[in-house]
Amino acid sequence: MSAQTAHPRDAEQQPLPRTQNAVAQALPPADRMEFYREMGEADETELLGVLRRWWLRARLYADPLPEETRTAVEAGRAPGRSATPLLREALAAREAGR
Repeated sequence: MSAQTAHPRDAEQQPLPRTQNAVAQALPPADRMEFYREMGEADETELLGVLRRWWLRARLYADPLPEETRTAVEAGRAPGRSATPLLREALAAREAGR
């Protein structure tokens, strides 16, 4: 039995290193400046969280959604429920439990 990649592009792409320089390089210039600002303002307890969050965003730029999925999301036709009603329901449930 052999292992195949779950995503055909996985075999072609190198993983994005979780370093400040690699993340900054993978981001568009406008996001890069925001990344550097957040990294500069983070204290030692926040630093890894900021790097991780931006690393995930940089991975999206490196491996964007397929065109048909992106179009469906933008048009509101993607499967699943919108986050807004879910958040409202969760807030209402929490307030009802008080």
